[in-house]
Amino acid sequence: MEFRVYYEDTDAGGIVYHARYLGFFERGRCEFLRRRGLSVRELADEGAVFPVVRMEVDFRASAVLDDLLRVETEVLEVGKATFSLRQRVVRAEDGKTLVEGRVTLVCVRPGMKPRRLPEQLIGALRSTNGAG
Repeated sequence: MEFRVYYEDTDAGGIVYHARYLGFFERGRCEFLRRRGLSVRELADEGAVFPVVRMEVDFRASAVLDDLLRVETEVLEVGKATFSLRQRVVRAEDGKTLVEGRVTLVCVRPGMKPRRLPEQLIGALRSTNGAG
């Protein structure tokens, strides 16, 4: 998924504010699933939502206003009720990795009760080969 850095993404120093990368990762996860035929909204309507339960983030370099960025997402692990992804924010112009993270999500039903991952999600996660 590619997108441009806007003024609203930057801090007083003119670089992308660190917390914005978490939002970029979120968009990347949604688009990653969409490209595999799944809708986060439809999964939620079926009683499956995916809160983040763990995240590690390494900030390697800064993005600035008007940079074209790309979020890359790859599957690391798929469990019964959880899955983990590696995500990277890369500057499209030169391919430089700016931010890299690992995120673990758990599947819950309404009331935040854990549940098994839906079969269609397991299939989509296990069939992936590389970033998306």
